[in-house]
Amino acid sequence: MEAMEAADRLVVRTVRHGGPWVFVLAVVAVGGSVLELALPYVIGRTVDTLITGTSPGVLSGSVTGCALVLAGVVVCDSLHVWASGSSSAAASAWLRHRAMTHVLGAGPALTRRLPEGDLTTRLGMNAEETGHAPEAIVSGASLLVPTVGGLVALVLIDPLSALTLVAGLVLIVLVLRGFMRDTSEVVAAYQGVQGDIAARLVTALSGARTIAAAGTTESEVARVLAPLPLLRSYGVGLWQANAKAGVRTGVVVPLLEVAVLVAGGLRLAGGDLTVGELYAAARYAVLGAGLGSALGYVGRLARARSAAGRVQELWRQPPLAYGRRALPAGSGALEFRGVSGSGLRGVDLVIPGGVAVAVVGRSGSGKSALAALAGRLADPSEGTVFLDGVPVHELSRTALRRAVGHAFERPVLVGDTVGDAIGLGLAGPTEPDANEPEAGEPEAGEPEADEPPRLRAQDPDATLVPAARAACADEFVRRLPLGYATPLAQAPMSGGERQRIGLARAFAQGSRLLVLDDATSSLDTLTERRVAAALSGELRGRTRVLTTHRVATAARTDAVLWLENGRLRGYDRHEVLWERYPAYRAVFQTDVPGVPGFSDGGRA
Repeated sequence: MEAMEAADRLVVRTVRHGGPWVFVLAVVAVGGSVLELALPYVIGRTVDTLITGTSPGVLSGSVTGCALVLAGVVVCDSLHVWASGSSSAAASAWLRHRAMTHVLGAGPALTRRLPEGDLTTRLGMNAEETGHAPEAIVSGASLLVPTVGGLVALVLIDPLSALTLVAGLVLIVLVLRGFMRDTSEVVAAYQGVQGDIAARLVTALSGARTIAAAGTTESEVARVLAPLPLLRSYGVGLWQANAKAGVRTGVVVPLLEVAVLVAGGLRLAGGDLTVGELYAAARYAVLGAGLGSALGYVGRLARARSAAGRVQELWRQPPLAYGRRALPAGSGALEFRGVSGSGLRGVDLVIPGGVAVAVVGRSGSGKSALAALAGRLADPSEGTVFLDGVPVHELSRTALRRAVGHAFERPVLVGDTVGDAIGLGLAGPTEPDANEPEAGEPEAGEPEADEPPRLRAQDPDATLVPAARAACADEFVRRLPLGYATPLAQAPMSGGERQRIGLARAFAQGSRLLVLDDATSSLDTLTERRVAAALSGELRGRTRVLTTHRVATAARTDAVLWLENGRLRGYDRHEVLWERYPAYRAVFQTDVPGVPGFSDGGRA
């Protein structure tokens, strides 16, 4: 119930952000309904004028009135179609922007909780379905105008016919209520299965080379499409719910019209109604029963509410909230005080500023978790991480992100050009980020949408090139057709070259702390040595935290953090740990069946 209320609130906010077209939609929907109400009256008057044989001038005026009302109905219907599409597009765009801002603001914590394919479905298809709420609500509500108007008109023309209409409306409302309940349940399940299939598909696409190499295409296709029978069953359920409600309303409306005609016919025979009034009564009965045509809008609203519930779930993962503090003078001293979370347990350590520290351990020991907490890609569940004496969660976004540079094992290159990929994060908002709106759940009164930050121009020769040279990327970048201005789509790169671009991005951004999470694993030995020389040379003034599987990398650092099962097992120079602990040496060894004690020479 609470989740559905949150979804309904999101639907209301989405309707509000449908732009001026929502107002246009409301005006033309109500105007069209009023004109439809007027049409039976003017036609009835015209029929009576023809029968009574009044003057040609009066007849001409009646016919002209009919034509004008009919033209107004056509214009309103045309504008209704245009306004429906425009308001839905605006509402979907607003919701998609807010949801995307939140997802990226929440960071890895959200992407770990929800599969990428499911996230894509929520941000794409479900946001679009929620965006149809303005049309469903406004158009559905506008049907009340002919219903109420038709009822009032029947009361004035023939109260007995009005009572007949009331009885029919009660039946129609009961049908719509049951349809809304049944559809909401089936739609929620249907959308959930769609997200599951999308998640399976994204996983398969990311492992396309592995699937091709293993020759398991057929079995993988079967795995991805396994939920299709369930999707079909929910689709059939939706069709059955629509068909059942459609048949019920389809039976009620003609019966209602017949009942009104019978009642009106009896009044006509008694001389209490004219032929024109009988026609008008019949038409008003049909207009009043037009509430049954709200079936389509009720179905869209049910889909919008269910989709909004799926989008709303994204806000269950709060975004990282930044503080307002700046960093004092320092060299990047890093401290973990009682830190637990993300697989780590009770980590206490101090890394002096300007030193290089390797983080080693077997898979699952917590290396990447420590790296993420060091640069505040995530927050610990317990304890505090300090950078130069300041808790990292108290730092402003700008202060933190300009002080810390991250590089990863499989970097994703973002931007239009190679230079943009390296300079990502260097250009920030022109306004002070202490007042920057956070990406959270949109509330009433909150800005409609965050504008994209205006970026400061960067001097590639002064900023990007030195970082690319330190990462051994400058040489191959200059061989590209347009050098640093080469579009990423026209710059195919190997895994090692992508890692070098990722390293260059980190070197350009991290002025105090570099966090390299297995970021040299794809480099050849010579390139890795050249990068290591840069880390111990021109980058020596920054604190460097390197997660690694290579014994040579650990040996070159000032100290080693040895993790085991999320706990700090050792913190000393590599030579000391190597000599004292066989278990530490085993971290860098891989056992091969039939070859006891086999070691790959430094790679796990």
